[in-house]
Amino acid sequence: MGSTERMREYLDYKGITKYKFCNDLGFSNKFLDNSSNMGTDKACKILHYYPEINSEWLLTGNGPMIKEENTSVMIMNNDRKTVDSTHVSQEIPLYDLEAVAGLRELFSSGEPQRILDTIKIPNLPKCDGAISVTGDSMYPLLKSGDIILYKETEFENIFFGEMYLLSVKLNDWEEYITVKYVQKSEQGSEFVKLVSQNSHHQPKDIHISKISALALIKASIRINTMM
Repeated sequence: MGSTERMREYLDYKGITKYKFCNDLGFSNKFLDNSSNMGTDKACKILHYYPEINSEWLLTGNGPMIKEENTSVMIMNNDRKTVDSTHVSQEIPLYDLEAVAGLRELFSSGEPQRILDTIKIPNLPKCDGAISVTGDSMYPLLKSGDIILYKETEFENIFFGEMYLLSVKLNDWEEYITVKYVQKSEQGSEFVKLVSQNSHHQPKDIHISKISALALIKASIRINTMM
């Protein structure tokens, strides 16, 4: 069975007429009459118009016809292995952190916050939001202007050695928002060590009671331009 025949099978499954299919995509009415494999340009147009179709199935016949809603990705670290659910499609809000009261309020208010836009990346682990990075403490891994996508969490669920977005209370009315590796502290279990990627920033031990908001970094986006 060729890819054209598999496309006919999909149309039958969805109850879409051949005429509508060809008319919607601008194909010849005889496009589906042959049993050969379609060209790459035609396949790309079909997959763009019908995003639920499994591209591997369409092109090779392997796998399910329809993309699965959830797949699994293995996240490997120095001393642990976890399974993190990924989502074929999700829209992640990009927040204007400067327009809200702070990270703690952004996470816990339950009210709509200032959303600049939404980000849609296929097959990404579940994320709660995204913000732009400022400063150079995680350079060159992250630089000012990069976008980080995060999943809110609690300190009880922390994985030492991972990179986190966190809010540190300086006093009752001021908080310090930063991105750091969170590691165990030599000062005891009531402290953690915040470590930067940039070697010019020294590690700092803080009491866990100072952490008012915490989120695991799931992904980052960097926009490179020539201008």
